[in-house]
Amino acid sequence: MARKMGVYAVLGYVLYGLFFYWYLFHFADTKLPFEYEGSKADPTTFLNGRELMLSEEYSKIRNLLFFLSTPLEWLFYFLILLFGFSKAFKRWAENSSKCKLMQTAIYLIWLSVFAFLATFPLSYISYSLSKTYNISTQSFASWMKDELIDFWINYGTWLIIVPVLYWLMKKSQKRWWLYGWLLSIPFTLFMMFLQPVVIDPLYNDFYPLKNKELETKILELADKAQIPAQHVFEVNMADKTNALNAYVTGIGSNARIVLWDTTLNKLTSDQILFIMAHEMAHYVEKHIYFGIAGYLLISLFGLYLTYRMMNWALRRWGKELKIASVKDIRSLPLFFMILSMLLFAASPFTNLTSRYQETRADRYAIRMTNDSEAAITSFQELTRSGLSQVNPPLLVKVFRYSHPSMLDRISMLEEYEIEHRNK
Repeated sequence: MARKMGVYAVLGYVLYGLFFYWYLFHFADTKLPFEYEGSKADPTTFLNGRELMLSEEYSKIRNLLFFLSTPLEWLFYFLILLFGFSKAFKRWAENSSKCKLMQTAIYLIWLSVFAFLATFPLSYISYSLSKTYNISTQSFASWMKDELIDFWINYGTWLIIVPVLYWLMKKSQKRWWLYGWLLSIPFTLFMMFLQPVVIDPLYNDFYPLKNKELETKILELADKAQIPAQHVFEVNMADKTNALNAYVTGIGSNARIVLWDTTLNKLTSDQILFIMAHEMAHYVEKHIYFGIAGYLLISLFGLYLTYRMMNWALRRWGKELKIASVKDIRSLPLFFMILSMLLFAASPFTNLTSRYQETRADRYAIRMTNDSEAAITSFQELTRSGLSQVNPPLLVKVFRYSHPSMLDRISMLEEYEIEHRNK
């Protein structure tokens, strides 16, 4: 029975991959609607023929890798359970130490290493793809360093969460999901507070903006928006990527507005001011806090559904999955698999909310700067530097895009430009 379930799972993953290959490479139409042809959102007006070809090629492959990567995790965790590896990890942990906490740490390191090795090929293909298309400028050694930092941060985080979670399962089989969620609230806020000052600097160097003239303009914009900003930070990304970015991170006194140095190198001051106004909108409209609240709400429902689905799966396939009880550490791959599935299923809703916030931030920024030309050309340059599709396929937009498509963003700005011109 276990072997048959494994074969079905692998076959299902292959068919799923073939569907998305067909959808992305043969079915999806990324051409602009007729009414947008020749507009400033039309990529033929700001990309040359080679850039148009490369953006389509790169986007299709990158989107396929996205749709393959998350279900690969589900398949990995399912096979780990099905073929007894989770049971073996527990046995190795118990043979290595008599301390329960150490046993959990040893079990978790075995599971984490196997998961890292299983997902490494797709991660490396994604890295190689970005190098081939000149998006990434990062050396393999630097990329591998970032991968290992990711590994140890994830391991350290789960090393805190998993022992507490399974202790709660043993204490309350029916309410562990609720108590776990309540404990996650201060933990999430603490991690958000630490992110800018502890975690992010592990990957890159952050320092106050070197261009003091530009910093003065940005701080004047912040003052106009009634934001008590003292510094704008830049981060050295040029040795890793040619893409452009800026973002707001952290909460409370650790909140930061960050600019990539690639953005500083490729955009004009007016374009950067529009992008900064966009990021300030997230602060003004408290999108970070709404995001945290939304995440906590989703995690509450997610943990409850995980609790229900784990119990259902064990009642039906506990013998095949080699799990005696939910509170047994051997059930951890099942917990990870279900949680990942639920997060993937929720992504259309979280992305929709994020796109709404990003649209509001765009509108706020254009009202503040009143420079539609700088705004439009900044989005055009973002498209060029990232080789992104202006009009992505529907499923890509639904599952991948936390920001509006460039077609939506640029056409909105063109409408503002026309309205403003007529006044």
